[in-house]
Amino acid sequence: METQVFGLAHLWTQSDLAIRAVAAILLLMSITSWYLILTRGLRQLRARRSEGAVDAFWAAANLKAGLQRLGEQAPDSPFEALAQQGAAAAEHLRQHSHRETLGGTMNTDEFITRALRKSISMSTSSLESGQTMLASIGSTAPFIGLFGTVWGIYHALVNISVSGMATLDKVAGPVGEALIMTAFGLFVAIPAVLAYNAFTRANRVELSELDAFAHDLHAWFCTGARIAPVNGRAQPRAEAARLPSTEAA
Repeated sequence: METQVFGLAHLWTQSDLAIRAVAAILLLMSITSWYLILTRGLRQLRARRSEGAVDAFWAAANLKAGLQRLGEQAPDSPFEALAQQGAAAAEHLRQHSHRETLGGTMNTDEFITRALRKSISMSTSSLESGQTMLASIGSTAPFIGLFGTVWGIYHALVNISVSGMATLDKVAGPVGEALIMTAFGLFVAIPAVLAYNAFTRANRVELSELDAFAHDLHAWFCTGARIAPVNGRAQPRAEAARLPSTEAA
């Protein structure tokens, strides 16, 4: 009696175009998912290493030195982009505020607010890039794998009915092979869902810190003084309000 060897290799050799297309789609989704996980994960690691950059900025002697510290400790970060955008807006306003033009009569508070908001919007788009793809992979991969399983079971039952041998050993092997596609779909979906949740939380925390930094920058560019932080710890007022001087960047 000939014994058939079932498994992934046998499923691939005996499958039709639909099963192979499902397997190729799941493989592509898995590669895309892990690429996004690795690239976004490396970015989060770099962001954690530059957590003290904002404190270094406020501890600098002047604005130029503060921007330089941000560039050294948090290069290409949303915090550096926000400070650079605010400094550029303040310099632009200083140069053109006395002209008899529409821009020359613009309110300082409104102009700085719009510049900082623009930078935050661009940073938000950058932080959330790839999130939609991860969510789509995590939500659709199980159903694609399930479709492959249903299709495989259907063809297995058709072949069994044609052969006329519906014994347990003839049914269990092909059906078990078809279930591999469901397992493949779950293998693709689970890391994508976990990564999506982790990155969403990390982005929420970073955007909250970015918003707080923007609030301090707005206060300093508009009034020349940073709002002293209130965090429940005893902190000398002079140290809490220490700010870069108004030397030009």
